[in-house]
Amino acid sequence: MADDAPPDAASSAAARDGRARRASPGGETGLARLAPAVLRRRAYTAALLAFRASPAPVRRAVVRAATPGFTVGAVVAIEHDGEVLFLRQPHRVGWSLPGGLLDAGERPEQGVVREVHEETAMRVEVGLPVTTQVNARVRRVDVIYRLRTSERPHVVAGGEAKEHRWMALDALEDADDSTREIVELLRRTQDVGCYDGRVVAEAPSTS
Repeated sequence: MADDAPPDAASSAAARDGRARRASPGGETGLARLAPAVLRRRAYTAALLAFRASPAPVRRAVVRAATPGFTVGAVVAIEHDGEVLFLRQPHRVGWSLPGGLLDAGERPEQGVVREVHEETAMRVEVGLPVTTQVNARVRRVDVIYRLRTSERPHVVAGGEAKEHRWMALDALEDADDSTREIVELLRRTQDVGCYDGRVVAEAPSTS
């Protein structure tokens, strides 16, 4: 019969089958024996490769859809003789620093310079930001600059600002939570070693 196999051929097939079962307990395939962590890493790598091969507009759309949206603003602490310029604005509780939300396509340094001019009539230049504040609760990021001046500039409150005052950071009492958090960050940037990190634990040895 066509279905009958020669004895030695059948023995060889049985031997191969036995070796396969011994090499793969329970008859599992090699893929099924892989640890879940290995499978996740392989799937993640494949997804990254597919993402990299996608057109730039597709990549941007995926990132925007998969990550939480945050508004981005920029503020500046303008300091003179130990005091900082604060503004009173009707849409904010208490005093706040000059600055505001960035326009579409605007860089933080451009946005803070524009806001300062609108709110104080001053024209300023800023250096690198000293820190950033990420407020996950309200989904806002503020880029924070510091500007120190040897002479107290003349300020004319305008735009959204209705009043201005120079005061020490420690003297600020009437302010909203966002401004208080920014002021606390500014205080911490003056601490020695505040920008230094450290290795908390080494990677486990594989030897």
